Amino acid sequence: MARHGRFGRPSDEVTTVVPLRRKFKSNISIDRFSQINVHDDYIEDNSYRNVCNDCMARVPYATLIATIMCCLGVGIFCGTMYRGATLSALMMDQVFHLRLGWLEAVQLVFATVGASMAALGFMILCVGCLATGATRHKVYRAWRSRVGGRISCAVFMTITYVLQLGWLLIFAFLVITTLIFTVFWGLCSNPRVQSLDQCIDFTQFDFMFPNNTRVEDMKVCGSQEVKLFCKDYVEKAEVMFILATVAAMLVVLSLVHYLMCLSANYAHIRDHEKFQELQELQYLQDPGEPDTPHSGMGSLGSHHRAKDRF
Repeated sequence: MARHGRFGRPSDEVTTVVPLRRKFKSNISIDRFSQINVHDDYIEDNSYRNVCNDCMARVPYATLIATIMCCLGVGIFCGTMYRGATLSALMMDQVFHLRLGWLEAVQLVFATVGASMAALGFMILCVGCLATGATRHKVYRAWRSRVGGRISCAVFMTITYVLQLGWLLIFAFLVITTLIFTVFWGLCSNPRVQSLDQCIDFTQFDFMFPNNTRVEDMKVCGSQEVKLFCKDYVEKAEVMFILATVAAMLVVLSLVHYLMCLSANYAHIRDHEKFQELQELQYLQDPGEPDTPHSGMGSLGSHHRAKDRF
């Protein structure tokens, strides 16, 4: 039975029962609710940020840069060489009266080389994506997948090395061709040739012409032939070959980048197997807390994740 106070009221010892379904409206509850909302927004922002960071961590930046360089260089090379070969064929036909049918086949080769190099670049980019970040931990988890990844990296390294030797030869050929057209442009810049007082004589280079070539066809005389040779063909073709030389150097640099990236990816896939073995040993030593790695293993994992941007 409850005791009453001095004035007939219940004393402080009596506990007041409050219904559970009763709603209270106070500033404290509003403040708490607003704080929870702000905290929820902060958590959502952090989750979006983590997803973005996770996606960015899966991008092989070095391979991506090499792919951009390769596609840009091959595109410029194919376009400029196609135009340069066309100008050279027209120059031989209209100035020296020589028909070179094999230049048309060379133009088709340029288009094939461009498509093949672009396909190779994107395949190497796919290999780099599979060997980067958390994707590597999912793809190369099994022993067979790791062996397949290492074999694919080795195969692409061999192909890239052979292509690099080929592009070095192309680069040397373009340097010689650009030098020849630079000499042609120097001959055209002669004031006596510009005033039509002297012909451009190539008879001393008759060993470079076919045996049935006439002596008159080895000389560039007259205003029409000089204009065709200098203004219409040599000047434009020289610019094309200079751009093609720069593009070939860009392709060679991209292939060097590919070799470095493939070597790094090969090492990452191989080290991933060792890292998994060390992690399994750590789990066996500490089976109670498998999700909390040792400090040494934590540093090993962070270092392993921080060096795989290839």
